[in-house]
Amino acid sequence: MALERLFRRKRPSGGNRDVPELWTKCEACGAQIYKKEFQENLHVCPKCGHHHRLPAQERVAMLADPGTFQETTRLRPLDPLGFVDTKPYVERLKAYQAETGRPDAILGGTCQIGGVPAVLLVMDYAFAGGSMGSVVGEEIARGAERAAEEGRALVIVAASGGARMQEAALSLMQMAKTVMTLDRVWARRLPYVSVLTDPTTGGVTASFAALADVILAEPGALIGFAGPRVIRQTIRQELPEGFQRSEFLLKHGMVDRVTDRRRLKEELVRVLRHLHPGVAYAPGV
Repeated sequence: MALERLFRRKRPSGGNRDVPELWTKCEACGAQIYKKEFQENLHVCPKCGHHHRLPAQERVAMLADPGTFQETTRLRPLDPLGFVDTKPYVERLKAYQAETGRPDAILGGTCQIGGVPAVLLVMDYAFAGGSMGSVVGEEIARGAERAAEEGRALVIVAASGGARMQEAALSLMQMAKTVMTLDRVWARRLPYVSVLTDPTTGGVTASFAALADVILAEPGALIGFAGPRVIRQTIRQELPEGFQRSEFLLKHGMVDRVTDRRRLKEELVRVLRHLHPGVAYAPGV
């Protein structure tokens, strides 16, 4: 009986135990990947090449030269409309801030990228789906102004579901503000590179993200204004295969290049060294 009780021990309860904590599962092919390998591979599946979403802090570490990044994004959001849906907006903000450890859906600062002085701004999809509210718009505007004042290139990595509904028209106003401040960068003949990641949609796509000197996109990224389901229901037609994915947009001239994340910094450095007026371009670098 003692042996029988031994083999009848209850399994630990709670959580999905199909995949051990040391492993993660690819969203595309279902392959089990050792987490350390997954992180070293920049959250790209080594089996099928699927690009999973990358946390903003890891994105900065990937693109900025070691030891050069100085964070400048410190603005905190307010709730001027007193917005309440299923819960107050202020409570949602507190929850997102506790989860991500940052005040809003953007992380940015000054740095060097391949030795080129730059302002790097990375949208954080983990914070309210990367939605653009007043703080995100203001940080992008200030980043563009800083780039122009200090003679830096501007690099923005987009990952967003669009405008933030809890801020209503105040959120939509950020589209015009961010676009207008880009003129200051171009007036100094400084390069602006936009990197589109999964997903980049709504008012972000319809403003600064689609107006760069060079637009790079990660493989398989969803890029568009309205979602494919809304478009399908509106036009009452089936959409082409791969519609609104980065490869489809490349084919139709909406992006300049689709670049694997593992080669993204190399590609970005080549572009910045070629376009920045203060950097001597060396072919093949």
